[in-house]
This record gives sequence, C-alpha cells and structure tokens, in this order.
Amino acid sequence: MKMQKKSEIMNSLKTVLLLMIPLVLFLFSCDGQKENTSVLTINQGDLVLEVNGNLKTKLSVTLDSAKPIMNDFQSSEQLIISNNVINEFQFDNVEEKSIDEPLKGRQWVITGSHDNQSLSFDKKLIITAYEKYPDLLMTKVEYTNTSNEDVFVEKWVNNNYRILSQGDEPAFWTFQGSSSTERDDWIKPLESGFYQKNFMGMNDTDYGGGIPVTSVWRLDVNIAVGHLALVPKQVNLPTELPLKDTNAHIGVSKDFTERTLFKSNDKIETLETFISVSKGDYFTNLSRYSSLMQDRGIKIVEPEPDAFESIWCAWGYGRTFTLDEVVGTLPKVKELGIKWAVLDDGFQIAEGDWDADPKKFPKGNLEIKGLVDDIHEHGLKAKIWWTPLAADPHSNALKEDSDMKIIQKDGSPQFITWWNAYYLSPSKEKAIEHTKEIVHLFMEEWGFDGLKMDGQHMNGVALDYSLDNPEDAPEKLPDFFQMIYDEARSIKPNAVIENCPCGACMSYFNMASMNQAVSSDPTSSWQIRHKGKTYKALVPNTAYYGDHVELSDNADDFASSFGIGAVLGTKFTWPNDNPDERRSHLLTPEKEKVWKKWFSLYDEKMLSKENYLGDLYDLGYDKPETHVIKKEGALYYAFYDSDWNGEITLKGLDEETTYRVRDYFNEKDLGEISKSKPILNAAFKNFLLIEVTPIL
Repeated sequence: MKMQKKSEIMNSLKTVLLLMIPLVLFLFSCDGQKENTSVLTINQGDLVLEVNGNLKTKLSVTLDSAKPIMNDFQSSEQLIISNNVINEFQFDNVEEKSIDEPLKGRQWVITGSHDNQSLSFDKKLIITAYEKYPDLLMTKVEYTNTSNEDVFVEKWVNNNYRILSQGDEPAFWTFQGSSSTERDDWIKPLESGFYQKNFMGMNDTDYGGGIPVTSVWRLDVNIAVGHLALVPKQVNLPTELPLKDTNAHIGVSKDFTERTLFKSNDKIETLETFISVSKGDYFTNLSRYSSLMQDRGIKIVEPEPDAFESIWCAWGYGRTFTLDEVVGTLPKVKELGIKWAVLDDGFQIAEGDWDADPKKFPKGNLEIKGLVDDIHEHGLKAKIWWTPLAADPHSNALKEDSDMKIIQKDGSPQFITWWNAYYLSPSKEKAIEHTKEIVHLFMEEWGFDGLKMDGQHMNGVALDYSLDNPEDAPEKLPDFFQMIYDEARSIKPNAVIENCPCGACMSYFNMASMNQAVSSDPTSSWQIRHKGKTYKALVPNTAYYGDHVELSDNADDFASSFGIGAVLGTKFTWPNDNPDERRSHLLTPEKEKVWKKWFSLYDEKMLSKENYLGDLYDLGYDKPETHVIKKEGALYYAFYDSDWNGEITLKGLDEETTYRVRDYFNEKDLGEISKSKPILNAAFKNFLLIEVTPIL
C-alpha cells in the first residue's frame, strides 16, 4: 500500500509539473517580451526612438535607403556607482505633455526603478522633441539614490550607442570636436582600433575646449550626439571602433574626477544631450545643432563686411621683423589689391606687457602709431596680433596684479608652455580690466582697425581653484571674448575681431563673439577645406579666413581657400626675406603673377560672402571632393583631387533649366549641362573651379 501510494503521489507531481511547464514558459516569454518590446515609441521626423521595459532604447531611421543602425535595445543611459554599471531600470510610468516655450514641441517623462541588493535608484528619463527640429531628440536624466546608504558616483553616460557597420569602405567617417597637441584633422575615416575621448576640458597644458558634438556616418545615414549646455562643460564625447567589433561606439559622458558622494535621497542630473540623424556627412547635423543652440540663447554676432577683405600679414618676417621691412612691403601689398596689413608677434615688451619694445622701437609707442598711419596712408586697414589671457612670469602686469592668474589644485599657476607664460583667469575682474586697457591701447591710442587674437590656449582654460567655483573659469571664457568684442567695437564700430586658436578645434562657445574665423595654422589644404565646411555649418554668415596661403599644400594652394568661400591671405616678404627666417616667403616675379591673379579673382567673385551649400556632397564618400557656393542663381563648384580623370555628377541643379559651364580660373568654356543629364567629364590635377550659370 505504501509503495502504491508513493507511486500515486509521484504521478500526481508529474502531472502538476507538466501542467506548470506552459505557465513557466509563459512567464519567461512575458518577461522576455517585456524586456525586448517597446513600451514607448517616439517618431520625430525620420528618427524613431523606442524605449523598452528596462528603460533601454533602440534607434531606427526612415530616411530613404537607410539601413538598420542597431539591431537591439541598448543601455543608452548609464550610471556608474562604486564600479557598478547601473543600466537596467524596471519601467514604471510614462507621461506625455505639450511644451510651448521657448519652442513648441512634446515631452515624455519615463520613470523606472533599479533595486539590486543594497543599491536602489530611481530614474527619470526626459525626452524632448521640438517641431522645428525634426530628426533630433533631446535627453536628460535624473537619478535619485533610494538606497539607505550613501554611495560614490563615478560617471554618468547619455546617448551611448553602438552603430552597425553596413560594409561601406571605409565603414564610417567621423567628425571629432576636441583639441590636443596633435592638431589632428577634425574629419577622418574610422579605422579599426580607433578611440578618441573628446574631453571638452583641458586635454594638454595649452589645449582644451572644442565643439561638443560627435558625428559618425555611413553612406546612408549620419548620427550625431552632443550636449546642449549654453557654456563649456567638462564632459566627454568618446568615439571608438574597437579592434574586435565592427560597430562604431559614440556617446556623451561625465567623469566625476573628484571622489563624489551620492547621498541617500539625493538627486543627480545629467546635462541635456541630444541625438540627431541626417543624410550625408556631418554638415546638416552640425548646422542643426548650432541653430538649436541659438534658439536656446547663444547669440552669434552679426557679420562684418570688412572681415571679408583680403589680408597680408607681416609674420613672413618673423618676430625679428624691422619697421623698415614692414613699411617697405606696403606698396606691394597695395599693388596686389590686398586690403589689410597685420602687425604680428614681436612688437611687444612681453606677453602681458603690450607696449612697444624699446629695443625695436626706440621712440616707443609713437612708432607703432606711426606705422598704423603709414598703413592707412596706403589705403589699407591695420590689424594687430595679440595673445590675450597670457602674461609672462616676469611681466609688470603680474608684478602689479599677481592674483589675475589661474591657480591649479596644488596652488601653482597654470602654465602656457607655448608662450612661457601664465594663464590669466577670464572670470577675475582684474584680468578683465587689464584686458580692456590693452584693447584701448591697440585701437584707441594706436588706431588699429582690428585684432588678431592668437594662441591655442584661448580655446579653453583650466579650472581655477582660487575661485569659490573652479568651473567658473572655463564656463565664463565666452563672456571674456564677448567683452573684448564689445570693447573693441565701442572704439571702432567696424572693428574686425579674429579668433585664431592655433591648431585647435575652436570652441563653439567662442565663435559667438568673433566676426572672423580662421583655419588657424592648418597642416594641409585638406584642413583648410574641412575646417571651412565646419565653420560654414556652425556660423555660416561669419567670415572664414583660410590663413596664410604659405601654410597650404606647396605653399601656393589659393584654390582650396577660394573654392570653399574663404578669405584669401598671404605673408609674403618683399623685396627680400628676413635673414633670421629659415624658410623663404619671398614674392618672386613668378609668384607675383600667380598672387596677383588670385587676389584679383577673389575681388571679382567674392564667394566668401555667398551661400555655401554644404549638404550637397559628402566630404567623406563622394569623389572627387566637392564644395558648392551659390551666388545670384549661379553655382560655383570646386573639385579637389591629386589627379582626376572621369565623370563628375553636378548636384543641386534646378529642374527644366539648362546651364552654361565654364572653367573660370583657366577661362575655358565647358559646354552645357542640365539636371536630366548632370554629368561632366573632366580631367584635372589638384583642383577644378567651374561656374555653372542658367541660360535664360
């Protein structure tokens, strides 16, 4: 009987287990479905964002011919606490509301919780979409420590995405917006093993700041992420293509470099960040970012007509220039049709002490004022070189006001290695007043018409630990440059203010208070061109100066500046070189013919003031490299390749319009073309510049 009863019990248990299997499978299925099925789908133009039950996200795009950019849900927002990555939150609720100010749109607030042993946190994911900006979504996250104990926070991460490769060659191109001693290209193909942190604070002693946007693109789609704070922030925009992965990794993150306590019941808020998608290269997403930033409060100064005029700089003579050399060159500058003459480094006593060096100018400041008068008598405008925010350790400026300096955490001054000088703190009143005095010396007492502000150190400054809030120094740097702009223009209403952060990827926040950008010590003609495209995306009405042509390929590539709509410039010497300079900048009779042709053509076309059509050609994938400017119905195409022979497709032509095609540099007629057959057969070396004009 006992054996029989035991058998009956076992059979009953088997029956119960068999009956439970479907229920168990159903529970696992529901759990898996909850994790991998969206609880919220947001359609914003051609961008689709899904949020699942674990508050992970998935992106897709509905652009024509676009392929998948990710296959699964990803941990796009993360919090790193005491070496633990907190990236899964149980979905709780979602609320949607309309917003009207400052822009109309919609906002979703998604809440969830994380509970794992002793660690528990609430998450509030805020997604914002503006009607004016389809294809862009903004993200902000609030975390609350619901644990009973305090913890240490190490990092937050937003818009962290792995973007699928679709087998393009190369797999991706990228725009990288940080600055460092490498003075690297801003645009480059992603190669296996690539990693760049893109820290927006100081990356090296003299280098910091940049454009807080990272963009990667394939042939079919561009994806950009960045932050939307209105001042510089100490965050990263890392980009990676790991050795054992074909996916591109991008995101925005904040490292808590100090040991930061996240107390029980306290909140941590991320910056507002964004994801934006487009066709083509980085131009559209960068332009969209700048437009949004301006809608949210960034004020870009109005363009200055004088900033589009051509430039000669005395830097060809180096720091050991003589007054006779500069004055003796002015007639040739005038003859070539150049409009500006620039006095460069070497006139001053020291960085910080900006009076005339008596060793070079025995009569002191009167001699520089006399030089300005000479420049004006030749019908030219005068600009002076200057490196603000720098003062030599032995300068009288620091002897009189030693507390103008930026002070590091260890109590020592922040050093600028390039100038052998100390950083001045842009938020300290004494440094501001000192700077105002210099502007008045240059523009009021001496009579200069413009400022060439120079130095990679201007792009960003270190934290100043002599301030109550050390981050005030980098965050108030844009205000410092706005002060210089306002002060200079109060003296000379048409003053040209050039910001030249030598080799750095210029801080977007500093762009607002200049009226002349510059390629800033380019290492190649490629840099002149892609830096130009970048500025025309961000500040399209601001004059862009291609820098001295002597810095371009072969030291004579005017075409690179000309074709992208940049101001032309040169630092030639005449009639002799400075014997102390190692390289020849002498304007020989042969070179003079070339220089004269380019400057004359520049004045004739003035493409630097016209509309640059940056969304027509992909700077990475389209060959040959192409740039287009529109002027009064005509299209000006600039093609670049070391040796091209083949077909070129002309984009941007109007329907039912026939065009006359002309090589305007070589003065050759190339026939007619239309949108129905927009193919040009061309053979050229280095460049081809054509004018495409409607036949009426």
